[in-house]
Amino acid sequence: MRFLPEPSAQSLRLLFLFLFVMGVAPSPALTAGCPDRCVCDDQLVVQCAGQDLTLFPNDLPLATRQLIISNNRIGDLPALQLNYLSDLVYLDCSNNSLTEISESTFGNLRKLAYLDLSFNTLLQIEDRTFGPLASLVMLRMTDNPSLGEIHPDAFLENIALQVLDVSRNNLTSLNISSLIALPALRSLGLSGNPWRCDCDTEDLCLWVKIEGFKFQDEGQTVCYNPPELAGQRLADVGMQLRLDCHQGLGYWDYLFFIAIGFVIFSAGTVSAWVMGILMVLYERYTKRKSEEVDSDDEDQRGGGGGGVCGGGNQGNGDLSKPGMEV
Repeated sequence: MRFLPEPSAQSLRLLFLFLFVMGVAPSPALTAGCPDRCVCDDQLVVQCAGQDLTLFPNDLPLATRQLIISNNRIGDLPALQLNYLSDLVYLDCSNNSLTEISESTFGNLRKLAYLDLSFNTLLQIEDRTFGPLASLVMLRMTDNPSLGEIHPDAFLENIALQVLDVSRNNLTSLNISSLIALPALRSLGLSGNPWRCDCDTEDLCLWVKIEGFKFQDEGQTVCYNPPELAGQRLADVGMQLRLDCHQGLGYWDYLFFIAIGFVIFSAGTVSAWVMGILMVLYERYTKRKSEEVDSDDEDQRGGGGGGVCGGGNQGNGDLSKPGMEV
């Protein structure tokens, strides 16, 4: 029997060195590149907070799962670079200078569960901005002093969303049609906004009253306008707005209905008059037609009877002549 040669001591040392290096070396996905002034660890976390960055960091490891770029001066999130991070689950962009985001910004981040856009200078949230974020569970978008508009369908496709905080922005109204339909939503922050409590926010106020347990700082979610309602909680003015916005018919409503009734009555009268005239004309036409047909029939019958009588007289005359000769 042939035996394999025993490994030498040098071979064993090389083997142990290789295993040691493989065990303690950082992940290849991380060592492939780490941005300047950032820290990348073996837990796939990239920490770039508080580095006075003005641009989104380059050379991010593609396997990054957590990216923290808070407390910088970044003014834009480049969709091309950000969407390479398809495994990203946590993104903190708070306390920067972001003014705009769109649907393409997060187009490929389908695993993202946490997103923080607080303390920026966002102006508005457009339609389907967060649509691609199918796994989004928590969204913080507080303290954007210029944020005055959120599109009604901005959260339409975020069925996994559980926590939404839009406190301390510049919102005066909020269309809640898509928010009510979110099955997992359990916490919503609205305080610190200059809410205008009128018919446009009636549904919001009633929602706060009915499901107050969902709202963070519900007691501090108050009206800013009109002046007579300033300082009152949204939950307390919901029923009042319901009554004010659905009053009985006014003077102009009744005048409108009278005008519509007169138009309908006039149209019906004219239609009936026209139909009556048409019926009379049709009846006269059919009667005259019938008389003409009867006259033609009588003329035909009269011409045929005269011919028969003439033939009979002639026959009698012929028969009487032989008798006279006898």
